[in-house]
Amino acid sequence: MEKILIVEDDELIAELERDYLEANGFETDIASDGRAGERMAKAGGYNAVLLDVMLPGKTGFDVCRELRKTLHLPIIMVTAKKEDIDKIRGLGLGADDYLVKPFSPAELVARVKSHIHIHSLLLSSQEEREEETAIAYQNLTILPKSRMVYLDDKEVVLVNKEFELLLFMAENPNIVFSKDTLFDRVWGMDSLGDVATVTVHINRLRDKLGKNVKETQFIETVWGAGYRFRIN
Repeated sequence: MEKILIVEDDELIAELERDYLEANGFETDIASDGRAGERMAKAGGYNAVLLDVMLPGKTGFDVCRELRKTLHLPIIMVTAKKEDIDKIRGLGLGADDYLVKPFSPAELVARVKSHIHIHSLLLSSQEEREEETAIAYQNLTILPKSRMVYLDDKEVVLVNKEFELLLFMAENPNIVFSKDTLFDRVWGMDSLGDVATVTVHINRLRDKLGKNVKETQFIETVWGAGYRFRIN
């Protein structure tokens, strides 16, 4: 069950927020001042923080700024003053959203659910990128799952078949493939067209990738035989 930290010094408002959230399946904890809220948030175990602006001990602005140094979770600031909105937007505190009192139970729950969902998607995407095994050769990097290619740390935009052709050859380095074999493996044996398209795509890849740090083409022509992705 997802858990929300409510940092609010007004006991009645804190209890209302707790009731709204728990009625929608969340667990909650309440901190009644800024320093306690900061300490509890840093202790971990929360999926989001609902943070009031005006707090005893330490303001919500200062708490948000401090939490953002180490924590990556949704922070929704709550204020009774509309003029605080500009501060929240302009101070670069790292707050994900804000609510102005009074707000409806539905709005509170919707904002919390939305930001937890967005954060979860971003976290999953980041984990996938970190787990992805890159194919790297000198100044060229290929990310198979993300279908992205970088040359000298700059992205190279490839169309689908260009990427698939490059990936197939890079996954099988130093092996010479005929045009027929490349066409069958990348386009499929039942595809319309002919092997001339392989030459066209090889030329496009060479134009986009340029040369490696040894001043040679990544994709080498082996006359009378075909092409290979050379790594030595």
